[in-house]
Amino acid sequence: MPAPLLELQDLHTHFATHRGPLRAVDGVGLTIQQGETVALVGESGCGKSVTALSIMRLVPRPGRIVRGHVRLDGEDLLAASPARMRDIRGRRVGMVFQDPLSTLNPTFSVGRQIAESLRVHGVARGSAARKRSVELLEAMGLPDARERLRAYPHELSGGMRQRVVTAIAISCRPDLLIADEPTTALDVTLQAQIMDLFARIKVERGLAILLITHDLGIVSQFADRAAVMYAGQIVEQAPCADLLGRPLHPYTQGLLRCVPRLSRLEFDIAPIEGTVPDMVALPPGCRFAPRCPHAEERCRAEAPALLEAGADRLVRCHLYDGSPTPP
Repeated sequence: MPAPLLELQDLHTHFATHRGPLRAVDGVGLTIQQGETVALVGESGCGKSVTALSIMRLVPRPGRIVRGHVRLDGEDLLAASPARMRDIRGRRVGMVFQDPLSTLNPTFSVGRQIAESLRVHGVARGSAARKRSVELLEAMGLPDARERLRAYPHELSGGMRQRVVTAIAISCRPDLLIADEPTTALDVTLQAQIMDLFARIKVERGLAILLITHDLGIVSQFADRAAVMYAGQIVEQAPCADLLGRPLHPYTQGLLRCVPRLSRLEFDIAPIEGTVPDMVALPPGCRFAPRCPHAEERCRAEAPALLEAGADRLVRCHLYDGSPTPP
């Protein structure tokens, strides 16, 4: 196995609150190979977006990366200077944020914002930047690309804005693209178009993609591997076909039971009972134990380790450490 393009090792990101630290990311480890799409999956508030912001060193205050490593081609980004990180953002790692309307500057035209990325990283200036901007928008499938350069973000539809922020993110040909919920608030047709766009640029440009989503349908179609997060930790990690075909962790099983299937005669959706734990006052044992139908006393008292459960499979559950019988 070649060295990974991106490696997260024991990453911890906390937010200071009046009640104590909120451990949004609590010991996350993850690798992404060149040209691979890895999905980070879980409910809202589980730490997916904070993980992405930690990679980019953009965690807002009062958040703070407490410890760990984020290595890009072996370089530890957490030890990089602010100037080095400004060069890496956009040049080596591009990011599509969750809300394109708030990401784009409402007072600047689309063309100016794309050209700014090209100028800052020394890719192109002046007429060359304008020509490159048109090419990027055409590659994103935007009609009348030359005219769109004059438009302002509020003049574009949601799907168009998503294509613009994607164009900015890949403008300097990064090695890694982080896409944070790229289909949120889009209708089903636009979702399919945006994800097809990501799949195409991945092949054309050899991109590695970290896809952050709660949509398991998107994961099944576009990701190579998936990591499931719960309460700041990865609880299961596997190739997508294995994870979706035979989920091991009770939380992953619960997520899949929430997905409606056309093959069923009835929509027998079974929601996961209970609520996500208080991230400031986490339970002493397994964080999923209060909601888990298989929980035993050990689960409530002792936190499980992330265990190997087969080829390229990891699971954080006492059911797989040789004690009880797995479900």
